[in-house]
Amino acid sequence: MAGRTQTYYDNNPEARKKKAAYQAKYNKKDGQSEYRSECNKGRKSLGLKKGDNRDASHTKNGKMVAENRKTNRGRQGANGKSTKK
Repeated sequence: MAGRTQTYYDNNPEARKKKAAYQAKYNKKDGQSEYRSECNKGRKSLGLKKGDNRDASHTKNGKMVAENRKTNRGRQGANGKSTKK
């Protein structure tokens, strides 16, 4: 079952193209490939696999810990500012 955002993009191809263009530009920014590489290494060291019900959660001191997916993604601060564990 697709989520609300995915349903929106499925029904609005122009919006999907706009988002894809933005995302491609964002991923080319300096430091993004290194950041993704560090995140992938962290997931591997925590033993997390695709489809696991746990996420690699970033903590305030910079470490990564395995945490329930729902808890990690639900931790959203005021005005959309992320709050780290």
